[in-house]
Amino acid sequence: MIFSLSELVHWLGLTIFEIWINLVSLTIFTVLLALKLDDNYFDDQSDWWIVFSPLFIADALNTYFCSIIFIRMHMEGMIKVGIARGIWSFVSLILIFVFKYLLCKKLSGQSNLEYSEVLSPIFILLQLIAVRACQLH
Repeated sequence: MIFSLSELVHWLGLTIFEIWINLVSLTIFTVLLALKLDDNYFDDQSDWWIVFSPLFIADALNTYFCSIIFIRMHMEGMIKVGIARGIWSFVSLILIFVFKYLLCKKLSGQSNLEYSEVLSPIFILLQLIAVRACQLH
């Protein structure tokens, strides 16, 4: 089943610009990951932070963009909608950032966490998306 763009925007609570930023960063991340796994371009374990840097930059840009949207909604008098959107955006961004951070620490050998502990923010985010999808329809 293929979802339409409007369904993804409603369910994920992201704008098209945020989705575009994530897709561009994921493309750059994929190229860097291929270079990392080829073992000819990166040498030591600390280079996982370089591989994940496009994803962290995308999180920072999305946080900045969400802050601007929250301020504009507040100035236009849509305080309740702005607060709801701001809370959803910041919770989802924090959960995604924590997942990326824990995964990067795990892959670089700086943490002894199990993969189930690393993936726990994604599990929480999936539950929140499921609740949001049920509330919208």
